[in-house]
Amino acid sequence: MIRTLAVENYRSLRKLTVPLDRLNVITGANGTGKSSLYRALRLLADAGRGGAVTALAREGGLQSALWAGKAKAEATSMRLGFAGDEFGYAVDFGHPMPTSGVGAAPSLFNLDPEIKRECTWAGPVLRPATLLCDRAGPAVRTRTADGGWHRTQGIRPYDSMLSELADPQLAPDLLRLRELIRSWRFYDHVRTDADAPARAARIGTRTPVLGHDGADLAAALQTIREIGDADALDAAVDDAFPGSRVRILDNSGRFELRLHQAGLTRPLGAAELSDGTLRYLLWAAALLTPRPPSLLVLNEPETSLHPDLLRPLADLILTATKDTQIVLVTHAGPLAEAVAKGARRHRVDVNSTELVKQSGETTVAGRESLLDEPLWYWPKR
Repeated sequence: MIRTLAVENYRSLRKLTVPLDRLNVITGANGTGKSSLYRALRLLADAGRGGAVTALAREGGLQSALWAGKAKAEATSMRLGFAGDEFGYAVDFGHPMPTSGVGAAPSLFNLDPEIKRECTWAGPVLRPATLLCDRAGPAVRTRTADGGWHRTQGIRPYDSMLSELADPQLAPDLLRLRELIRSWRFYDHVRTDADAPARAARIGTRTPVLGHDGADLAAALQTIREIGDADALDAAVDDAFPGSRVRILDNSGRFELRLHQAGLTRPLGAAELSDGTLRYLLWAAALLTPRPPSLLVLNEPETSLHPDLLRPLADLILTATKDTQIVLVTHAGPLAEAVAKGARRHRVDVNSTELVKQSGETTVAGRESLLDEPLWYWPKR
């Protein structure tokens, strides 16, 4: 489980260290940095897939993503990291080196940042004795079984060692960390408009993990019914829409969702459902997955939900914490309150963090000194 998330010089997050627990609720007013925190987590996940540099380039390059507030010196690097019970990881992005040399052609990829430092370590705090893999520029050293170091040269500045050097023989710990990061799952504003993929009939195959666009909703719900917790699915639907149940029709291999509601003479298809009803069913499919991830991050799942659905959604989130660490990013006070009330009923601890912005910088509300922050050390360049 992740215990600490650290971000430096990413958008409004000039220097932010956040403690995490099994169930985490991130709140704050609009513009306080909640979305930046969510995107920082996604960038860490992209690092595990070798796509962090590409993701930053899509944001306009490092210069667009860097902290731009008032400071003694202009920010020139962006650092992301996390630490947990088993592993920690930190990555330091900087500006690319200018093309030099006689006859050297200027590069067209100047929006691509370079990875200047990258480290993994055992346990929750970076210390020299806990280092497992240590990268400085193109050189990487990995800890061997006898406590020594194996050194590798030539890793490219835009490649992560998580994608390039995760070898079961050479760096088994790096491989385990990579697979841990790759198991993280994110859901952010899944479409429910009239043309949303979730409203159309689709070829159905076993789907233990709901896709990010929700196109495979019917297959995901049927997979829960066959190999997951069908009773929990039925209970979640009845809890939100009393007397209702979901069924999936197989029309020559194409799966179609049907919602049977009390008082109606026929079931409703996905194309007929309200945005809120469809969104709730999408969250039910995501949170009741038969293949739970190590970390599940939800960004403003309350969008388009009727207030009456917030308490059933909170119960779904609490159910998911049995197998998964949850980070819920929300600006809806009623949802945060519903999660807190449900947690008290289920005797689950909630780690609540409210973000505020002061002088353009995101901070944690109520934090008065460095002593209130989790212990964290960045690798030095």
